[in-house]
Amino acid sequence: MDSPLHHFELHPIIPLSVMGVDISINKAVIAMWVGLVIVFALFMLVVNKGTKAIPGKMQSVLEIAMEFIRGMVDEFIGKKEGKKYFSFVATVFIFILTCNLIGLVPGSYTITSQLAVTGAFALGIFLMTLVIGFSRHGMHFLTILVPPGIPKIMIPVMIPIEVISMLARPLSLSVRLFANMTAGHTVLAVLFGLAMSASIWIGWMPFGFTVIINGLEIAIAFIQAYIFTTLTCVYIGDVINLH
Repeated sequence: MDSPLHHFELHPIIPLSVMGVDISINKAVIAMWVGLVIVFALFMLVVNKGTKAIPGKMQSVLEIAMEFIRGMVDEFIGKKEGKKYFSFVATVFIFILTCNLIGLVPGSYTITSQLAVTGAFALGIFLMTLVIGFSRHGMHFLTILVPPGIPKIMIPVMIPIEVISMLARPLSLSVRLFANMTAGHTVLAVLFGLAMSASIWIGWMPFGFTVIINGLEIAIAFIQAYIFTTLTCVYIGDVINLH
């Protein structure tokens, strides 16, 4: 039976190198391109057809998704400030959800199972929140490191703790998504390998579990996209409201 981690290995399909830097095209790159095309085509389809008073199936699904994301943005960022960041948050949610779901297609690749990818997303969001915080509040933004209401004598103790907590945000954001997607696909690979290698008399058992786990993975794909997007909203709301 092949290693269950074989699915996560990347090999160049089109080897490319620029000034010694490897920029080869592999399954992860292609999967990300497919994800971008799907998200772009999804919205362009609705835009080109226009919104209708009596929505079709596609428009209804997108309207429900947008209302869901709107509620998330209003709750954690605020109705007034949330309008500025709604497009960004919606893009993050749909793109991560699409990447998670693409990984469930046999023969494809789960982009979000790569720590480099989730780390890049998380680090980009973290740096963006710092830019938002300093641009809105100037140096007063640093007061976010002092929780309101604590005694002055505790401030020297709380500041290092808050700094560590702040720096841990991109790490926890990236590792959570990476670990959950990797673990789920590893379990699927193990069960599928058992089903293929076992005799037909008992092979149906791991195959049955594969079908069940695959259904759970669809739910996990939604949940992980939701958690990632919710935390993104929380971090943006924190730097705006200095919580």
